[in-house]
Amino acid sequence: MSGTAQAALAARVAAEMAVPEAPSPAMAGALALARDIVAEHGGAVRAVLFYGSCRRTGDASGLLDLYVVHDGQRAFHRRWLPALLNAALPPNVMQRVGRAEGMGEVRAKVAVLSRRQFERRLRPGTLDTTIWARFCQPTTLVYARDAEAAAWAADAGARAFATAALWAVRLGPRRAAPAGFWQALFAKTYGAELRTERQGRGNSIHEAAPEWFDGNLPLAFAAQGLDATPDAEGRLTPGLAPSWRHGAGWALRRWLGKPLNVARLVKAAFTFEGGADYLAWKIERHSGEALALTDWQRRHPILAAPRLLWRLLRRGAVR
Repeated sequence: MSGTAQAALAARVAAEMAVPEAPSPAMAGALALARDIVAEHGGAVRAVLFYGSCRRTGDASGLLDLYVVHDGQRAFHRRWLPALLNAALPPNVMQRVGRAEGMGEVRAKVAVLSRRQFERRLRPGTLDTTIWARFCQPTTLVYARDAEAAAWAADAGARAFATAALWAVRLGPRRAAPAGFWQALFAKTYGAELRTERQGRGNSIHEAAPEWFDGNLPLAFAAQGLDATPDAEGRLTPGLAPSWRHGAGWALRRWLGKPLNVARLVKAAFTFEGGADYLAWKIERHSGEALALTDWQRRHPILAAPRLLWRLLRRGAVR
């Protein structure tokens, strides 16, 4: 990578990650929950990152998306089973409920993983696309342990963006305006996960922050050593042609992605209190498909999962 371009990209990420002077209700809720998490786990927490739809809209009535990055399983987890599960199949996911001043109750889906796990999933060669695909998006650093942790978070965000840009080139198009690269990439990343969102959801990610994605793309190309010069019509031709090797590599990630996400969903339903209801709520929120659960299904989410998944597949709510 080009060090100068990477440093410039990290500076832009750091500016985006800064908490605004007038936080939205969702941001205020994320800050309150981050404080609760840090109060419980202390110095083991390196950073808490806030991203996703509630960050985009500012709506605190939904389920906020927080990622907690820690320095080690034994330092963060007080019991051996969560530590083992997080080491084997990260991230651990839980629901967190708290109170924000003047707002009442707020809740979040909290994903937990170690610094090493996070960093490994930022590399272009990782088979797990979920981390770089999420953190190339605008994100707020609602907690950093110290200045070194804040600098680490900005650098991690820049690496996520640069990896996303590289895969956008590898998968095509060969020449396009910046929006064309992002729309094609997000269609691929959504296809590599077991998603409940309707078709075209990937386009809305770009449409929510076009200045962020399009403005930083030439710099990300430069960080990867690619041509970042737009033509007269604003189109970019990075100079790296899509190849069958990249297509085959992505096919492998797509093939592995869905089973990996199924395993995580099952783990979440089994390990996090109210997990079955959370999954039903998440599916309805993104697909419009209501999923009523019986008491038996709530008590036995693993046994109920195959039949529920089959119902969703038949309805077209999961692709």
